[in-house]
Amino acid sequence: MALGFVAAGGGLLAIGAAGDYLLRSVLRLAGSRPGGMMSGGMMGSATSADMTMYMDLFNRHTQLRRAVEEIPGGVRTTTESDAPDLVSLLQAHVASMYSHLDQRAEVTCMSDSLPTLFRNATTYQRRLAFTPKGVTVTETSSDPAITKAIRKHAQEVSGFVQNGMPAMMQGMMGG
Repeated sequence: MALGFVAAGGGLLAIGAAGDYLLRSVLRLAGSRPGGMMSGGMMGSATSADMTMYMDLFNRHTQLRRAVEEIPGGVRTTTESDAPDLVSLLQAHVASMYSHLDQRAEVTCMSDSLPTLFRNATTYQRRLAFTPKGVTVTETSSDPAITKAIRKHAQEVSGFVQNGMPAMMQGMMGG
């Protein structure tokens, strides 16, 4: 039985390492070509600065904590950390994503729900509040389909916080 646990743990480590290697290779390739994936393809409008933030957040996901509350028409989420540099990174990431939404500059690779949210960015309400240790986000809509996408995205992000890179890789592979 102990041998089984060791094998399973080794397998999980290998999957995480392979996912990290794959993502870094994709990002290196995308950044090396004009018009590559980061300028409108797989990564949408994500910049290299965005990608660095994503990688740092995924690599340090165990230092984050997240609470999601369903409210009428959407969710209220709070994501925080005790590491001051991670708090700044988290705040910058969410502000950047909201900027992409406001500009309708879609970022798609890590989420099944983001395309719906980008296509409907003007039809739902978003409020971002910085806390001393992170961010609180409130997103709502009167449209049930948009509410469903808002809640699905909150679940996806919670998966990223809980599981890090494997959750992101699963999202990229459509799983």
